[in-house]
Amino acid sequence: MAEHRQEKTQVEKFRVAVIGGGVAGTTAAMRLAERGVDTQVFEAGTGLVSGPPICHLHAGGNLYREISLDQCLILLEQSVATVRMYPHSVNRRPTVLAVPQQDPGSLDSVIARLETLRERYAQLVELDSDNKVMGEPSDYFRLYQQEELEALRAQNYQSVTDAADQWMWPVAQSLDLSAMKYPLVLVQEYGLSVFRLAAEAQLTLADAPHCQLNFNHKVMDTQPISSGWRVTYQDQTGQIQSTEVDYLINAAGFRTGTIDDMAGFGRKRLVEYKAAYIAHWTSTEYQWPEIIVHGQRGTPQGMAQLTPYPDGFFQLHGMTQDVTLFERGLVKSSAESAQPTVDARYVKNIDKGWDWQEVCERTDRAIDHFGQWLPAFKQAEVGGKPLCGAQQIPGDDPSLRASDVSFDGERYARFEIVKASSALTAINKVLAQFEDAGWISPTSYQPLSRPNTAKIIYTACELAIRRGYPEALAKPVG
Repeated sequence: MAEHRQEKTQVEKFRVAVIGGGVAGTTAAMRLAERGVDTQVFEAGTGLVSGPPICHLHAGGNLYREISLDQCLILLEQSVATVRMYPHSVNRRPTVLAVPQQDPGSLDSVIARLETLRERYAQLVELDSDNKVMGEPSDYFRLYQQEELEALRAQNYQSVTDAADQWMWPVAQSLDLSAMKYPLVLVQEYGLSVFRLAAEAQLTLADAPHCQLNFNHKVMDTQPISSGWRVTYQDQTGQIQSTEVDYLINAAGFRTGTIDDMAGFGRKRLVEYKAAYIAHWTSTEYQWPEIIVHGQRGTPQGMAQLTPYPDGFFQLHGMTQDVTLFERGLVKSSAESAQPTVDARYVKNIDKGWDWQEVCERTDRAIDHFGQWLPAFKQAEVGGKPLCGAQQIPGDDPSLRASDVSFDGERYARFEIVKASSALTAINKVLAQFEDAGWISPTSYQPLSRPNTAKIIYTACELAIRRGYPEALAKPVG
């Protein structure tokens, strides 16, 4: 008993500041609180996980033909772990991958990659049955030839009994099948609700004994001291205050470079500003899978992506300059600063919202872009304000997707996640460093009390409405 009290005291004395309450900082706070580490989260906004759009797990990076197999395997494992940590945030609907006739590529390399990923997923399930979060490994993906889709198109929906065919039925009815190369692929690439993830984390951490959430707190400076770091911040009343901690985690998202500059650390990175759009299509009554039509990024035929939500709402990406990508939207750091300079117009969109005229123009373009493959979708209308944000990418390779954490100086970690599923890997590496240094015990662990499903969904819907989005984006799918 005395040894237990001593261990607990040692852990409680170790203090960590997490700068940023996005998915990276939030996941860090959840894991630190589980390990009994006294944690302060400094978030300039009013709540957790209110940053750039998240719509899918990127399990295996299946959406990107240019991503390496090694990155795909990393992202697959990270996605499985993320589903296990945030089970209530998952929208359990598959994704359809298609290549149009006009595109020079094919799905051959993607299918070969999927076979490797299916093998690895099966191994993960064999290691631990709780890893079976994306269905049976044998059902990880399925190929559809044109004649199969034509036959499915001729069927009445009520007569379709196969689960995969039920997801493909609306695709067979509405997609321009003659415009596609074959096969099409149905893959268990699930959705991720940013609002339910935010709700689960915020409800959990509000009651966590070792975590203090500081909203409307802006970090003004960080200085190394003999025992760690001094963090100076402006609180919600405008007062300047400071606190001393033993360790600093920089999880400031696309503004990570500003904290690096304060701390005196140079770093090479890119920041890319992007947006996704909300459309409302009242002419559909069926559950849709996500649909990805591959294309050459940055061209008028760039990748088109339709992500379904309840009540006829869809989230749209189009990898063209007229839709998701922006002129001078990809910027790099310099020798003078670790923080790339993002165009002031885009920062305004992130922090203060869009002009409604631009919302309508860009959303209409997104609808037209996807409508070239799904003609009936051109009837859709603007469904709300865009989900926009900027993602950091360490180094100078804009195609990098599997990235997590780097360390600098003394007791300093910077989270450099590109995909949400990498956040858990980042904090696990930090905790391993804590254990190696003897700052926490390998056996210190207390599971956090999680809210029930109904409360998470209710809170998520409230969050969506409060942030100006349709509550349908917070409701479960599948």
